Amino acid sequence: MSRRMLIAGNWKMNGDAAQVDAFARALSADAGAISADMLVCVPFVYVERLAAGLADAPVALGAQNLAAEVDPGAFTGEVNGAMLADVGCRYVIVGHSERRALYGETDAVVAAKASAAVAAGLTPIVCVGETLEQREADQTEAVLAAQLAALFEQCDRATLAAAVIAYEPIWAIGTGHSASPEQAQDVHAFLRGQIADRDATIAESVLLLYGGSVKPDNAAALFAGADVDGALIGGASLKADSFLDIARATG
Repeated sequence: MSRRMLIAGNWKMNGDAAQVDAFARALSADAGAISADMLVCVPFVYVERLAAGLADAPVALGAQNLAAEVDPGAFTGEVNGAMLADVGCRYVIVGHSERRALYGETDAVVAAKASAAVAAGLTPIVCVGETLEQREADQTEAVLAAQLAALFEQCDRATLAAAVIAYEPIWAIGTGHSASPEQAQDVHAFLRGQIADRDATIAESVLLLYGGSVKPDNAAALFAGADVDGALIGGASLKADSFLDIARATG
């Protein structure tokens, strides 16, 4: 089965209005020549501004987080999936390693957020990954299996079928040390196998993205992996030229 390629940018807590406008102009000029699907996840306050700037470009909008609560209510400071969809988002990142490490999000919370995203018509990009200590202790597969298990246990088939999985080795995020193409492919093959054990049809179609110091000069080698269907890009997505160069590397 031939799966589409997806290139996702995650600005994290970066950017300002001028940067958003410049980025949108650059993507609008060149995105039409890119064969891969593209999306950009910016801080909540800039989603509508970027949406306006990309109105005529084939680039989707995403958010970096959402509340696990589906219905409106007394949750000051939270943003639910319906609100994100209302301002033009189609995707949302859930369970990013920074959310897990800095804000204590558990596997169960991540699974709840994935379900909430799908309930609002959004595609959740569910992040999984291991620390350096866990990799060195040969615990990578055990850690990833546990993170996926929460999805299997809490989410219905519709949520699993809608989700994108992003493998982000925590030791490679923002460090300049990317996983080798062989390491990335091995882990992606393991993830697809874990999903296949639950549902072979979903395993064939699910998109598996790699995230961790992806740059224009290593993107093509990473994308050569049979189970690598694109990337979740951090720092290199802040500049349109590097983001586009990575997208072009999909072929």
